[in-house]
Amino acid sequence: MAEKFDFKKEYKDLYHPKTTPTLIDVPPIRFIMVDGKGDPNTSKDYAEALELLYGLSFSIKMSKMSDALPAGYFDYVVPPLEGLWWLEDKSFDGINITDKSRFCWTSMIRQPDFVTESVFETAKAKLAQKKPGLPLGKARLDVYHEGLSVQIMHIGPYDDEPHSIISMKNFIHAQGYTDDFSNERKHHEIYLSDPRRTPPERLKTIIRHPIAAKES
Repeated sequence: MAEKFDFKKEYKDLYHPKTTPTLIDVPPIRFIMVDGKGDPNTSKDYAEALELLYGLSFSIKMSKMSDALPAGYFDYVVPPLEGLWWLEDKSFDGINITDKSRFCWTSMIRQPDFVTESVFETAKAKLAQKKPGLPLGKARLDVYHEGLSVQIMHIGPYDDEPHSIISMKNFIHAQGYTDDFSNERKHHEIYLSDPRRTPPERLKTIIRHPIAAKES
């Protein structure tokens, strides 16, 4: 039996960074995305976004069981949940926030390259049959090109991320770079652990920030 393609294993530079900051140039990647606002710990919109993302991602993965297999299909492990984070009135560097209800976010899951708009729409139709109450119009298929970034593997509670982010900031300035947050480039987290099953001190989260060379 052929082993399932695992994006985390095949792209170790993207999914297995060190616990010290490193530079990376992230290529264009295809995602299913859902936008929203609010505290992820309490927001119904956030819970709904995850239901949409996982429902659509697994519908596409399980299309191998259908009669109409997508062109180029291969069996794979569904990639981890990711999130882009910012505040409505400004960018967010992952450090200074006390009111999480002010968060704006894009939650997303990577998709294989064979996932076209047609494949995506088919998955939406299947999920609509299973869960007719879900607002499938909130989900979109898009390509995100992150580009030059700094990243780190943060191990521990989400609220302790500022310690890792400060080390990222010190690193990029020593290397001749600066933060490059914008409407398109945001604080990025990749969740490698399930917080429902993993103690907070063992959570693994990739933190990635956009950077640019300092102007001389």
